[in-house]
Amino acid sequence: MHLRRLTLFALLACVQPVSGHATPQAAAQLREIATAVDADELHATISRLVSFGTRHTLSDTRSDSRGIGAARRWVQSRFAALAKECGQCLEVVTPAQTVSGTRIPQPTEVVDVVAIQRGSTDPNRVILITGHLDSRVSDIMNSTSDAPGANDDGSGVAAVVEAARVLSKHKFRATLVYGVLSGEEQGLYGGKVLADHARAQGWQVEADLNNDIIGNSHGEDGVHDNSTVRVFSEGTKATETVAQANRRRYNGGEVDSPSRNVARFMAGLAERHLTNLRVQMVYRTDRFGRGGDQVMFVEAGFPAVRVTEAHEDYRHQHQDTRVDNGIPYGDTIAGVDFAYLAQVTRLNLVTLAALANAPAPPQGVTIEGAVTPHTTVKWQPQAGAAGYRVWWRRTTEPQWTHSRDVPADAPDAGRLVLHHIVIDDWFFGVSALSADGYESPVVFAGDAGAF
Repeated sequence: MHLRRLTLFALLACVQPVSGHATPQAAAQLREIATAVDADELHATISRLVSFGTRHTLSDTRSDSRGIGAARRWVQSRFAALAKECGQCLEVVTPAQTVSGTRIPQPTEVVDVVAIQRGSTDPNRVILITGHLDSRVSDIMNSTSDAPGANDDGSGVAAVVEAARVLSKHKFRATLVYGVLSGEEQGLYGGKVLADHARAQGWQVEADLNNDIIGNSHGEDGVHDNSTVRVFSEGTKATETVAQANRRRYNGGEVDSPSRNVARFMAGLAERHLTNLRVQMVYRTDRFGRGGDQVMFVEAGFPAVRVTEAHEDYRHQHQDTRVDNGIPYGDTIAGVDFAYLAQVTRLNLVTLAALANAPAPPQGVTIEGAVTPHTTVKWQPQAGAAGYRVWWRRTTEPQWTHSRDVPADAPDAGRLVLHHIVIDDWFFGVSALSADGYESPVVFAGDAGAF
């Protein structure tokens, strides 16, 4: 018994207490990308968006200066200019659907503006960043009054455009997609348009980072917080079958969907590569009783998270622009903290870069070890992986805490026996490692965590 305790202590002592660190080469690239984010660029984008008066989904589509049509064409021209700067490394497309519903009484074309940066070695694996272009006032059907939409969601669109500006100067193994969506306020239509487009194109979507309301640091609760951002993620897959749900309820996985492990991935990147920004993980698909375009992605079976400021000011959302009893209402540019928005944008960019340069998350991750004192973790070898990292954590821990590395050329590259680690007491997962130090999100063992 004494020897067994020593063996277990030695094993735990050699593992890493936090998620894996990038090599100096990878860390330097992420630092370069984060440094390139420019608050002035973000300000210029939001100023231009606000200048269109309203971007309501049902607003004017023909004017060159006002309404959703003019705003769409401006975004398209901005992507085209960035494509020219990078030698046409961006393909600009405009997927669309004609829809109607409770908030769209007459058939209306909903158009997304999307720039695609093809990956060099794994182009069908896709990581997206999205924000919605449309805006609104107090009356959801009012398509004519000024609706500046500076923070909701000019801030998200600005992050998407800035991501395209900065990341188009680099090459990545996987494909990056920059999506500016429409129709969110009327029923998440733009998210569905792009999710349907992704399925039609056969994209292997690894993650969608949906940015919606990310630029304000002064909450209605009186708190000024410029160092925290919330990342919402679903706990269980929206698409799981009854049989999969039964296995999950018995064996665990309620907090380990691919979306949830993307959120953990973002939290680790913020801790290691950013200054004065902490990710507050929220174990919900979205805010209580509310929704965003990421919902359409998870319902399509794609991992997706929502990025949102830590403290919202509801006086500046979905409001007519006015002053009541000395209190300003409305979503104007005065409510945007551009230094904070730049920080949240940096988080997005380092996440996109890290995901796109890492190998794809491992497939076929399983565990064995019932009625034994050891756990065997298995996975399928992944193209482009130089190694794998087997992770485990206590079932009540929010983050992965222990790991061991397995080289891709090891005799048993798709298998690791964790001696004296009892399967009953821990959760297990596997990530893939690139030769230059990038790591995929952790894949939780079993159906619940499979990407």
